[in-house]
Amino acid sequence: MVDVFSLAKRTEVMSRIRGKGNKSTELALAIAFRRAGIKGWRHHVVIRLKLGPRVALRVGKPVLVVRPDFVFRREKVVVFVDGCFWHQCPLHSKVPENNRVFWAQKLARNVERDRLHDRELKKAGWRVRRIWEHEVSNGLLSGRLGRIASFV
Repeated sequence: MVDVFSLAKRTEVMSRIRGKGNKSTELALAIAFRRAGIKGWRHHVVIRLKLGPRVALRVGKPVLVVRPDFVFRREKVVVFVDGCFWHQCPLHSKVPENNRVFWAQKLARNVERDRLHDRELKKAGWRVRRIWEHEVSNGLLSGRLGRIASFV
């Protein structure tokens, strides 16, 4: 079937679609936090980081906006729950066969953005923890929760 939009219009339309996050995974982690007695976290708090001139030039903006899945402000700890597909889990990620070049580039940009966020958060004094989606869904969280609990 032929697309009714031009390529430019399709790009514009698709760019306006926003995901609702990995809600079920984040909810499962929030429940695990509660069961483990881990308190003091907030969900999707925006952190603005002032970038150095070299990084700002490369990124194209002076301030980096990061929205971790969970934030412990007082302890300066952030937790990201990364989806296996979108963040290229070494165990489960597979680039789709259709439109392979597009997907490889998109997923690589996601990983690069994750690295930038981690690096800049650490420079600003934050401790960063990343948890894979499969760790939450397969009940492999006990060790991770212990490490997070030791910080808070």
